[in-house]
Amino acid sequence: MLKAILAFTLLLASLVAPAMLQAREHGRLEQFRDFPSRHVDPRNISVWLPADYDPNGAPYAVIYMQDGQNLFDPANAYGGTAWGVDVVLARLLGAGRIRRAIVVGIWNTPKRLREYMPAQVFVRLPVDDRTRLAALYSGTPVSDAYLRFIVHEVKPFIDRRYRTSRKARDTLAMGSSMGGLISLYAMTRYPQVFGGAACLSSHWPLFLPSGDAPMPDADMDAVARAFEGYLRARLPIPGTHRLWFDHGDRTLDRFYAPFQQRIDRAVESLGWVRGRDFESRFFPGAAHDERSWHDRLDQPLLFMLGQPAGDRAPAARIPAAPAMSRKAEGHRLRRT
Repeated sequence: MLKAILAFTLLLASLVAPAMLQAREHGRLEQFRDFPSRHVDPRNISVWLPADYDPNGAPYAVIYMQDGQNLFDPANAYGGTAWGVDVVLARLLGAGRIRRAIVVGIWNTPKRLREYMPAQVFVRLPVDDRTRLAALYSGTPVSDAYLRFIVHEVKPFIDRRYRTSRKARDTLAMGSSMGGLISLYAMTRYPQVFGGAACLSSHWPLFLPSGDAPMPDADMDAVARAFEGYLRARLPIPGTHRLWFDHGDRTLDRFYAPFQQRIDRAVESLGWVRGRDFESRFFPGAAHDERSWHDRLDQPLLFMLGQPAGDRAPAARIPAAPAMSRKAEGHRLRRT
């Protein structure tokens, strides 16, 4: 098996199109079009490098981010607004507040929902919920194949091409909404590869009813229990990894507090210490969009890539989320 993987990675290096270099004010981007895979459909990969990137210097941490088209360039981003990841990282790196890092932005495809839905959470749901989700997502999850793509194809390519650290503590997964869920799944499925996951506005409900009807309590409980059960089975031992959770209270984020509170309790019940092993923050007034994620991106980056907890001043506490109504608003699930 190892020989087969090695042979494919060598073949992959010859198949990947040469990078398109794009100079930017805050570093530079290398774009790889239609990155091939044995596991998933081809897609684009964007790699951000700091302006002072040194291929012969100390190794860089690597952040593998989901929804790569939304990270840097408004021309490619959903709704014409990008996260501005390069802007935030350049500012933090310039101030010496985080370890040196590069970003690998993995673009999504029309199978996004199926690729980002954690398969081992899906199988813990009641049969009726699985059936309805499969209909909504146009199929069952293919997230395990998506993670094989990242771990066995993208990561070896990145590690050969760039000056990267191979340590788990320097290899992170990050995303928002469904991208937050698959980032958590990446860390728990491959804890030897990913030393942490930053999950912004995680779409814990998986699905929401249309219109103004509230999400049935039975559905809420079934989904929450599926995530809790999975985490209790697969979360690494405390002190070895880091997790970041957050959410706002506008648009889709208004539905997340009850789920997040249950997730937080499950994580703490396994011995994870808030402020050391994980953080869970509430941002009043924040919506489910790229602008909101840009505005607070520095905080997960500082937690994941800043100084070790023992050398860092305690982070300012943000108040816990108030109880929120579960009355739904119309939305497009494809956006989550």
